[in-house]
Amino acid sequence: MDRFRTGSGLTVQLFPHYSPLVELPDLKDDPHLKLVRPLVEAYLAFSRAGSRHIKSMRLTPSQFDVLVTLGDTQGMTCSELSARTLVTKGTLTGVLDRLVSKGLVRRETIRGDRRATRVLLTAKGDVLFRKTFAAHVDFLRPFFERALSSQEVEQACALLLRLRDSFRQGG
Repeated sequence: MDRFRTGSGLTVQLFPHYSPLVELPDLKDDPHLKLVRPLVEAYLAFSRAGSRHIKSMRLTPSQFDVLVTLGDTQGMTCSELSARTLVTKGTLTGVLDRLVSKGLVRRETIRGDRRATRVLLTAKGDVLFRKTFAAHVDFLRPFFERALSSQEVEQACALLLRLRDSFRQGG
């Protein structure tokens, strides 16, 4: 009931822009929407398992993301690092501060541009990168091998990248 009668006898509509009579499309058979729930559930299961494993190595997922992104590179600017990780720009500074305090990364001023800073792994950070990255890959591999053949992995990668690109194009 979206109308009520006031004490003075005036009838007021509670939600003037809402009509309960709007017909909704039948979504239960939509082939594209059938993908949403399994996609989200797969992501959440992957994220939970991966995060638990990363935390068991005494890192946060954001710290691990930064270490892995910096691994085997000559370092990156904060802008490059932000673009290549899943860490938001607002969170990146705090993550870097904690990694610096642990002795895992260092910041260097870029010659010729005092405003730009390059972030690099320290020797200790490189050792931890190699140890944790290898351990995490070994942890994740059985999940994928149990579920998908090599050919299915290739197909899934192609499909997920197409879907990602479609969302990036906007609607």
